[in-house]
Amino acid sequence: MNKILALFKSQVGKDSSSSISPLMRWLNPVLINAEEGELEFSYVIREDMTNPMGILHGGTTAAIIDDAVGAAVYSLGKPSLYTTVNLAVDYFASAKVGDTVIAITSIVKNGDRIINTSCKIWNADKTRLIAKGHSNLIKLEDNR
Repeated sequence: MNKILALFKSQVGKDSSSSISPLMRWLNPVLINAEEGELEFSYVIREDMTNPMGILHGGTTAAIIDDAVGAAVYSLGKPSLYTTVNLAVDYFASAKVGDTVIAITSIVKNGDRIINTSCKIWNADKTRLIAKGHSNLIKLEDNR
């Protein structure tokens, strides 16, 4: 097991208040499960994550997907850093303040230069798909 995955596994059941990602600290999910390239997070929807209709904002949904798949790529333990080059999101259902949503990531294609990822966001009991997204991340040439 790589060191990054071991770190993720040590965080299962904990919130993300100590994440290296400022966005993940703001979203503050609880890590439910961690396998290489496959992470599962639980988010409680707060008012500051919603739109004027009081439901989960589409931009927040996209941010959840982007941050979760970025973490999934990081869990691969590759020596290079990767960044998002595109993100497509389909929205299917809403979530309101106080609801819990579950984001489940996967690596579709683990290339050396481009990694294709997927994420589905479900309601708490995983019976209703809230949104799904896919993204490509590209290896950065200069890691520091």
